[in-house]
This record gives sequence, C-alpha cells and structure tokens, in this order.
Amino acid sequence: MSDAIKHECGIALLRLLKPLDYYKEKYGSAFYGIQKMYLLMEKQHNRGQDGAGFASIKLDVEPGQRYISRIRSNQQQPIQDIFTQINGRISEEIQAHPEYALDTALMKNQVPYVGELFLGHVRYGTFGKNSIESVHPFLRQNNWMHRNLIVAGNFNMTNVKELFASLVELGQHPKELADTVTVMEKIGHFLDDEVADLYQDCKNEGYTKQEASVVISERLNVARILKRASKQWDGGYAMAGLFGHGDSFVFRDPAGIRPAYYYQDDEIAVVASERPVIQTTFNVAFDDVKELEPGHAIIIKKDGGVSVTEIIPSAGKKACSFERIYFSRGSDAEIYRERKELGRLILPQVLRAIESDTDNTVFSYIPNTAETSFFGMVEAAQDFLNQRKNNEILQNRHTLTEETLKDLLSVKIRTEKIAIKDAKLRTFITEDSSRDDLVAHVYDVTYGVIKPEDNLVIIDDSIVRGTTLKKSIIKMMDRLKPKRIVVVSSAPQIRYPDCYGIDMAKLEGLVAFQAALALHKERGTEHIVNEIYQKSKAQENLPDAEVVNYVKDFYAPFTDEEISDKIAELLVTDEINAEVKIIFQTVDNLHKACPKNLGDWYFTGDYPTPGGNRVVNRAFINFYEGNDARAY
Repeated sequence: MSDAIKHECGIALLRLLKPLDYYKEKYGSAFYGIQKMYLLMEKQHNRGQDGAGFASIKLDVEPGQRYISRIRSNQQQPIQDIFTQINGRISEEIQAHPEYALDTALMKNQVPYVGELFLGHVRYGTFGKNSIESVHPFLRQNNWMHRNLIVAGNFNMTNVKELFASLVELGQHPKELADTVTVMEKIGHFLDDEVADLYQDCKNEGYTKQEASVVISERLNVARILKRASKQWDGGYAMAGLFGHGDSFVFRDPAGIRPAYYYQDDEIAVVASERPVIQTTFNVAFDDVKELEPGHAIIIKKDGGVSVTEIIPSAGKKACSFERIYFSRGSDAEIYRERKELGRLILPQVLRAIESDTDNTVFSYIPNTAETSFFGMVEAAQDFLNQRKNNEILQNRHTLTEETLKDLLSVKIRTEKIAIKDAKLRTFITEDSSRDDLVAHVYDVTYGVIKPEDNLVIIDDSIVRGTTLKKSIIKMMDRLKPKRIVVVSSAPQIRYPDCYGIDMAKLEGLVAFQAALALHKERGTEHIVNEIYQKSKAQENLPDAEVVNYVKDFYAPFTDEEISDKIAELLVTDEINAEVKIIFQTVDNLHKACPKNLGDWYFTGDYPTPGGNRVVNRAFINFYEGNDARAY
C-alpha cells in the first residue's frame, strides 16, 4: 500500500498442556513456551510496529510467590526489546543460581516469565498515542488469584462512550475513556459478579474461605462472563484474556470482522491472528489450524480442557476483506491464491486502458505487498497473449513461414522491477516544499527499460489517500518518459471510514471522497451534499439500530469510472507529461476473489454493525462543519 495506513493489531495466546519437564526433555529447554511466543509475535510483526507486550502466568504456585509477569515496550523495535529484556532477566537469575537450570520446578518458582500460560500482543496506535500506558496487555490486579485479569485484543469499539457510561451507572470510576480499559472493566465487573455468586454457593456448601478459592477457580464460567460483558459491544474484535488462576480465552466478534485462528494437540493450545503464523511456529498442516467462528470463544480451563463455545449468535460473517488484500501475511495458502485472483480479475480493465497493446506495455508493481496480485495480473496477461497467438496462427496457418512463426512465438509479456524503495532515505525535513521534493525520491527507478511508445502499468494493493501517488510515485514513473502510466488498485475505491481497527476515521482524507466532492462542484449538485448533512444531523440522537448511512447518496450520482477519472485528475500535477489513468477493482470481483471475507464497508458503506452507520454519519457531519475530529 503506497499510502501507509495503520491498522489492527496481532494477538498470540499459548497454553502449555504438559508439565515444564516434558518440554525440557523433548525439546531441550524449559523455555519452550517463551521461545514459541517470540516466534508467534515476530511473525505477526506486520500487524503492529508501535508497541508490543507479553504476559505470562505460572500455574499452581504457593501463596507469596509471584505468578504473573508482564512486560511492554514502545521502543523502535518493541518485540526485540521485550525478549532482550526477558532473556537478560532469565540469564541473570540462572547465573546467580545455577541450580535453577537443573530443576524446572525451582526455575518455574523463582525465574520470571517461565510458566504455562502466555499472552502476546503487537499493536499499531490507532489514535496516534504511543505511550507505554496504551500498550497491551492490560492488567486488572486483585489479591484473589481468580480476580486478576489480563486483556489484550485486536479491536475497536464504535460505542466506547456508551460502554463507559454503563460502567459509571454500575458505580465504577473508570480511569480512562479508552476502549481497552472500558472492555477490560466490563469483563472485570462480571468476573467479580461471577466470583461473588460462586463464593456464596461455596459458603452455603460449607467450604472455608481458603477452600472456596480453589472451588471458585474450578467452577468459574468464562462463557457466562463473556456473554454478560459483551451484550452492548459494537465493534470488530478478537479479544484475548487470562485469569490469574489459569483460565484463558479468545473471543471473536459476531460478524467475524477481526480474524482469529487456533490449533490444539496434546502438548499445546494456541490462538493467533493469522493461520500461517501457527503453521510455521509449530510445523502443522493448513487443515489442522481452525478458524474461530464469529461470535464464538475458545476457552482453555486451568485443568487443560479446551472448548469452543458460542457467546453471541453470528450476525452473518463479514470478515475484513483488507486482511486478504493487504494486512495478513501472504504466506497463507488461501490469501496467496486470493491476491493472485485479484490481479487476474482486474486485467480486462487494464487491457481497455492500454487498448490491448501488450507488446508496448511494461507491467510492474509498487510496493512489495502488491507483488502477489502482480503475479496474477501478469499470468492473466500471458493467457491473453497466448490466445492472441493462437488466433493468429489459426487465421494465417496456410501462409505462416518458419521465420514469421518464430517472431510470433517470441513475443512475451514485458515485466520489470521499476521501483526500489530507498530504505535509508528519511523525510526528515519538515518544511513542506523541501519535504515534498525529498518524498519524490523515496523510491529509486530503473532506467533504460521503458520506451517512449510504452505504457507503464503499475499495480498497487490499494489507494487510500493518494498522497504518495501524487507526491512521489507518479512523478517518479514520469521520469522514465512512458507514453501512458496506468496505476492499478487491486482493491475497489475506498469511500467510507473504517471504525473497527483500521486508522481511516476522516472522510475528507480519502481520495475517492475528494474526487466525488469535486464532481459535485463541477456539476452544480452541491445541494446533495447539504441534504446529506441535514439528514445525518437529524439522526444524531437516534438509537444506532435506526441510523441510516446517507453518505451513500454522496457517491450515487457518479459511476465508478467517473470517480476514477477524477481521482486521476486530482493526482496529476502540471509537470507530468505522460497520460495517467487510475483503475480500481470492482466490488463484485473482490467478492469473487475473496469469497470468505465479505466485509466491504469501506468500499460500499454496508457496515456490519449498527455503530458503523453512526460513525460514517458523524464523519460526514465533521467534514461539513469543518470539525477536524475523529468520528469514533
């Protein structure tokens, strides 16, 4: 994605189901769990680079011994920083007490981070905050083991203010209006309720307070806690939690917006945001890693029992399609096929843009995340060329000579590595004109492969704001002096804000919105803009379930092609000599390529939760009133 956007986070939960001695004997290390957590987090580094956190719980420790360890970092390389600190602390303890290395029971009791239950998190700061207090996991502490709660998630709630108010009504005094804190306190409140009810049961059954603590841990109904806590949640989430006594869970939203996958055998139970992360870390097959169904939670009890339970009935799966286009690692077998299909399906539009002249066209891609869709586009182009060759051979089979046949068969689709990002270059100059010139040179280009009569086709995975295209990529491509530059987005036009984890909160920042606004001004239909504002404003105090997305009316007067052509106008500056065309994927083709991930609200405005409609209307109101604020 040439316009870098921040997005949802990554989670990793690991439970060792055997004693630590087992892993030391089989794998040669009592640090097996920590080592695997490092891999689970590092292989999800693509999901979050602003911060990382790690927590561990030791099971069955004696009173007076520390059983929860947590470490967080917001350094430049947070995962490396965390595990450097963990390894350093472990090394210090073993150097001071060599006997720990010989006795796993001693090591577990005395060395921090060594345990049986682990939770890791990598994050992007959606709201621009990157203080250490914003880094997951969050910890809710209590002297009763089963009331300790650790939470980390990949999520955004659209109704944080309402959830916050409900906590206040319960008599709480939350320390911050943030969705992570609010969600944790919601779970914590109903955890406290559950524990209180169970304690009363134990008291009635004649247990002492000390005995009751053990019984409560065994009987704790995690599914009931999650059902009660999540009744008012509106958002996309994969929520992970650990309880101090050893129960744990990962809970996915009822529309399946945010991803979660799990694997279990007799040694481990593991959950992560991406399937290939689990496959690679534990060397297991694709089919062995299961997707957690929408509205379900995987619950791992302290005794090692693993169950998958429905918490909220599914609202119809609307999994985020951006996972397939951009966010998740392309090493997932399904995602790899889908990204290639996105490239294949867009070729007919490309052929129209270049007038089917593949002989005088160079195909390339930018940035590296678009490489897989590039492969699909080029394979489709090769199929087109092969069909053309076949037709020519059949039509001229009686007059073909060996030389003309050889010439015909030698024609190939031309592909080149046109742009190489200069990783050393930093746009450190803040003065606008100087900085823009520097931005234009972030990529190096390959000279000598483009002829003046050539089309240059560059595929990107998506186009959000268009800023990098305008200030850098189109200028850079024009230096090669092609006849025509065709910029291809493997995703459709991004028209609406996201409110479930991707940092796209303002409508006016989206280049498709800017293009439609320019068309309204050109055609004298600005009254439609005012009508949308009035309708949106009239809904401000309605319940979410009654709110309609009137922002759809903003785009309704224009065809996709009209908006694409206007985007091209907006992104081309006077000094560009080449003709520039912008092509976007269609929504229908997106669904064909990614049939299991049909969440497309940023393209269509069809939000999977009621809160989405409220957010998009608020974003339009903010735009109209000139209010530079987030819509959620």
